[in-house]
Amino acid sequence: MYGWIWRHLPGNAWVRAMISLVLILAVVYALFQHVFPWAEPLLPFNDVTVDGGSGR
Repeated sequence: MYGWIWRHLPGNAWVRAMISLVLILAVVYALFQHVFPWAEPLLPFNDVTVDGGSGR
């Protein structure tokens, strides 16, 4: 898949590297701004059970 993307980007290696960097940053931005906030209530990370005992 990455090879296919690399071959279809325009320009020489430096231009392709810069375009790849911009694409990666766009994907990371989209994940943090849209996907993760949407999925966060669906994940059980905040379901913590604390025992009220003395621990003995």
